[in-house]
Amino acid sequence: MIIFFDIDGTLWDYKNYIPESAKEGIRRARANGHKCFINTGRARAFVTNKELLDIGWDGIVSSCGCMIEYEGKTIFNRLISRDDAIRTMEAMNKYGFKPILEGPEHLYMEKSDYTGDMYGEKVMREMGERLRGIKDSWGKWEINKLSVTCNPETSAQCSEELSDLYDYMVHTPTIWEMVPKGYNKGTGIRKVCELLNVDAADTIAFGDSINDKEMLEEAGIAVAMGRCSDEIAQIADFVTANLEDDGILIGLEKFGLI
Repeated sequence: MIIFFDIDGTLWDYKNYIPESAKEGIRRARANGHKCFINTGRARAFVTNKELLDIGWDGIVSSCGCMIEYEGKTIFNRLISRDDAIRTMEAMNKYGFKPILEGPEHLYMEKSDYTGDMYGEKVMREMGERLRGIKDSWGKWEINKLSVTCNPETSAQCSEELSDLYDYMVHTPTIWEMVPKGYNKGTGIRKVCELLNVDAADTIAFGDSINDKEMLEEAGIAVAMGRCSDEIAQIADFVTANLEDDGILIGLEKFGLI
């Protein structure tokens, strides 16, 4: 069995707290012969937390299926072309969006756009020297996807103008993820299964939010965390406890993985 885990709201909370029971459950699952993958909307450049990585993983699916690593090697990496990236940034500027460009090695943002913003401050704090300016790196970005703060007055126009390039994950009217068309966490599972010659029926996924929807639909078994959205609960085979209440461990035990 291959087991896929979302990070935010699943493996850890907004303070990056990971329950010891989650670490124990994942390590026991691997000891039982199951392969464990992170499957996150975060770009790989934003998956560097030592405590998280030290749990031990067989692979990492990042950027909503755009990049896949297995046994420490990159086996798939879908980057946005330079021309498409420049076209995207010109649209961001025209419509008053504030983007964060997300790639394998770096994130790119204008710090002035996110000073005082809780998520922006978190990015600045955690990325350190791996954070670069958008204008300073113009046309030299290496990116898989974007996160954006939208201008609601122009969001419909912008999404239409770039609709040939991106699928949109709308978290709130002002917070979107923009992922290359046809990619999501579910296609990440499909690609892992293709590369490892595994049937998707032999997979299980743990998630909690709207960008986990396709992952949970694609997996053979879908486990939603406590406090998940109603839409996610409806497609889950099992809604486990909250992450801090041993939700990962309970889910792994429920399906006989440990």
